[in-house]
Amino acid sequence: MTISRPSRSDGFALGLIATGAVSVAVAAVVAIVQAAFASFTDELSLRMPTIGTQAADLSSTGGIVRAEYVVADVTVESLPAGIRWMLLLEVALPALATIGVCVVAYWLGISLLRSRPFGRTMPTALATVACLVILGGAGGQVLGAIARSATVEHLAASGAATREVFPAFLLDLDLSPLGWGFALALIAGAFSIGQRLQRETEGLV
Repeated sequence: MTISRPSRSDGFALGLIATGAVSVAVAAVVAIVQAAFASFTDELSLRMPTIGTQAADLSSTGGIVRAEYVVADVTVESLPAGIRWMLLLEVALPALATIGVCVVAYWLGISLLRSRPFGRTMPTALATVACLVILGGAGGQVLGAIARSATVEHLAASGAATREVFPAFLLDLDLSPLGWGFALALIAGAFSIGQRLQRETEGLV
């Protein structure tokens, strides 16, 4: 079966999308490298949730009844390596999922330019990326929460009154990676069906 090649305008759009995917993937790699350097410096800065610390300066502003600090940018030193690795993975796992999505987007763009979108490995690649998005997005958040909880315990063990300021454990889970992952899994299923229909159509010609 002969499949017509994309028009010039379609080819330009697909090439632009593929180039954009590569650019985003490179940016994600840079983010991982930067996070690796930041995670293993002597003094590590991280954003910590707080237990409703009063914001006196804001509370005294006209029209504001009550104000609290819910997060604080904290710089700590001498953190154990395990905590540092979890903080690195908090950034690295979602970035790896982004890289996976961009690689598949680039691959799909090239396949469409060649008029072969239903390649044999495309459904497997999409399913793999779906798992990466789910595990990377949710796993990064869980590891970040565990790392902050361990930081509170580490500082408390050294005599700091951190338990009065920071919660022992807080996970505000963003479920959007699960939604994106399931959507990609559905697309993988659609490509698998399209691949089978293409083979059946070619067999009839």
